[in-house]
Amino acid sequence: MTLEATLKEILVEDLFLDVPADRIGDDDGLQDVLGLDSLGFVELRAQCEARFGVKITDAEFTPLHFRSVRTVADLVRTLRAAAGDHLAVPK
Repeated sequence: MTLEATLKEILVEDLFLDVPADRIGDDDGLQDVLGLDSLGFVELRAQCEARFGVKITDAEFTPLHFRSVRTVADLVRTLRAAAGDHLAVPK
């Protein structure tokens, strides 16, 4: 499963977005297209930290990094690479 697919699963199953995962585009805006609210962004951050084993600092928790599935996935990849973790996405 790709990192993007895992993020879509999180959005649907853990954040209860009312959009099927296969209908979420990698570049769909999390707020303006998918309707994620401020609490949803906080929960997405927490889920990313727990599922992917990364620490997202306040400086990284920005609209630039949390604009779409693709930008969140890019951030997670960057953080994992910085930590030296090039393994597959954990289940």
